[in-house]
Amino acid sequence: MVFTDEQRERYSRQMKLEEVGEAGQKKLAESRVLVVGAGGLGSPVLMYLASSGVGTLGIVDGDSIDVSNMQRQVIHSTRGVGNSKAESAAKRVQEINPYVKTVVYREYLAADTAWDMIQDYDFVLDCVDNFPARFIINDVCVLAKKPFCHGGICGFTGQVMTYVPGQGPCYRCLFEEIPGKEVQESSSQGGVISSLPGIIGSVQALEAQKYILETGELLTGRMLTFDGLTMQVRTVNLGGASAYCRVCGENADIKEIRPELYREQETGSSEGSKQ
Repeated sequence: MVFTDEQRERYSRQMKLEEVGEAGQKKLAESRVLVVGAGGLGSPVLMYLASSGVGTLGIVDGDSIDVSNMQRQVIHSTRGVGNSKAESAAKRVQEINPYVKTVVYREYLAADTAWDMIQDYDFVLDCVDNFPARFIINDVCVLAKKPFCHGGICGFTGQVMTYVPGQGPCYRCLFEEIPGKEVQESSSQGGVISSLPGIIGSVQALEAQKYILETGELLTGRMLTFDGLTMQVRTVNLGGASAYCRVCGENADIKEIRPELYREQETGSSEGSKQ
């Protein structure tokens, strides 16, 4: 592809980097990234990937904007309350960078549709707020050999890890099974300081950019944890994949995505709107 003069000016500060240049900018422009969740984490992810020139952004979110979202979901505006989050996010992406193509999915991520959806993308961002959706993303990406980055937030703390096929453990290696309903409700309804999603979501966006650019060290086999109260950032070594993992272990029994494995998915939010 050939960049216009306006595009060269738009991306000039980025293209000055040795790790990017014109070749890297073309990689970004030709890439397809799926962002599951247009809430707190999805907001910075979408805005930074759009501004950096990622060619196609898929946006998955079945929720509508609520006034309670305004505290942290910065991609949306108060005047959009009641509108679709996926469509609102796509509109903002176009305002940031008209060269980015958006694909809008006004739906919650579901086990029976996730496989076909994820197939079309090079990288997936897990920006959801509940466990069934996280496990669906993980299991589909592992089976389909797709890389993804997980982000999680609660209170003043957050975490990020990246999975690349054949490199380190997947999300299920670490957390094994979807927790009980009580734990799920506690997690999805907990409080979060407004700036935290911006910090963790920005790290997720950077992981996607590094993967596309094929530069730097990804958080594969490692988990970055952030404590906003103490400003401590740690990178924990997770080791290798678990031999007992149900989706990527030696005796894995999950060979396909079956809705019954994620049954709580049918009655709860699954797009990350509360984060």
